[in-house]
Amino acid sequence: MDKKRQSGRFLAGEKFERIESVFRKHFQLGLETRNISGKQIKRMCSGDYEPEFCRVVRSNASGLRRCNKERGRSLKIAIETGQSYISLCHAGIVLVCVPVMDKDRSLGGMFFGKCLWEPVTQILLEDIQKRCKEIRIDRRNLIAAMRKLPIIQGRKIHKAAEFLFDLLYEVGGFDPRVIRWRRQRAEQQSQIGEFIQERKKLGTDWQYPLESERELLGKVKIGDRTAAKEILNSILGTILFHNPGDLGILKARLLELLSILSRSAVEGGVDIDVMLETNLAYVNKVMQIDNQQDLCAWISTALNDFIELVHSSQDAKKVTQISPAINYIDANYDKPITLAEIARASHLSVSRLAHIFKEQMGITIIDYLTSVRIERAKQLLLATDQNCTEICFQVGYNNQSYFTRTFKELVGMTPRQFRAKNQRREKIFAPL
Repeated sequence: MDKKRQSGRFLAGEKFERIESVFRKHFQLGLETRNISGKQIKRMCSGDYEPEFCRVVRSNASGLRRCNKERGRSLKIAIETGQSYISLCHAGIVLVCVPVMDKDRSLGGMFFGKCLWEPVTQILLEDIQKRCKEIRIDRRNLIAAMRKLPIIQGRKIHKAAEFLFDLLYEVGGFDPRVIRWRRQRAEQQSQIGEFIQERKKLGTDWQYPLESERELLGKVKIGDRTAAKEILNSILGTILFHNPGDLGILKARLLELLSILSRSAVEGGVDIDVMLETNLAYVNKVMQIDNQQDLCAWISTALNDFIELVHSSQDAKKVTQISPAINYIDANYDKPITLAEIARASHLSVSRLAHIFKEQMGITIIDYLTSVRIERAKQLLLATDQNCTEICFQVGYNNQSYFTRTFKELVGMTPRQFRAKNQRREKIFAPL
């Protein structure tokens, strides 16, 4: 399998056929597949992957060279950022590349689009003719072919890119973890860049933000992941602004920050031995990193892991108090139950249980009970032929209207719509 994937044969024929069939059903567009070297894989290209417009452009050696160069550039950006890359190609039409990776191995990309954002106008005609000025092709043929291209709005193109990404990784069975990591890295670099630009506009003296560092430590102690990441990115922006391109200083600063974050995690309840072991692993890892983006991602990952350890430490202390409540709800969700009954099962007052439960679970007891009932209802809708009224009573509700309204609030559709939609999905993804 490894040799086949390295040579570009990273999808069995029947899997590509299934991907193409489902994608075409939803978006009426063909697919073109290229390996990591940018070479087209003919057996994984739709019969209509190349519209007449592309054939006209590629009929000239210069046009063919430019098209292949464009595919290579799109593929490189998609792989590096870990997300679909949507652009206008050298000839001025929409081109989308969805990256294909399995764990840390880059395999290639799937292309689609080859359409227009908007109906043909005089401005669009002039733009495309200008782009193709250096290519020796018949302008009349080019314009005639352009008028035959499908017109797809930007929103639908973005939706198609997301759909193909999910479909490709689900049917292909690829591990998308590295892709997700690269996407997070790209997003982090974007946030840091925006922060630097904002500070440049202010034009003020910009010292190392010790106050931000203290605020960051406070967020780590209480396990506030979202706020901690925002503050971390602002600190990284400060360091990079003062020392652009100096990896030695960046590493030194980040190792200092790692030590401070470790101390904060211990103050948040993490066992010192666990923290020292985790810290050592990160120190060893940083020695192998030789670029700014991966260094920023490294400290962000460390922050994430430290906060996770803080959460785990806090959870261990409190979970024993709310476990009886969770167990009672899981065992009795199909009956009418009250907060007082749940509190008695936990040997706590209603107010104390409500406070600890919300703090620990992030939702109220009633919201948790509702989520358990609705999840069970979803299982019954998919696994049985029971009607909605029967399922309503089986999951603890005695009013079908209230059940339907609650289900729609949480799931975004009625029970009947949920069943119908997922039955269709099963047919789509059924083995050929």
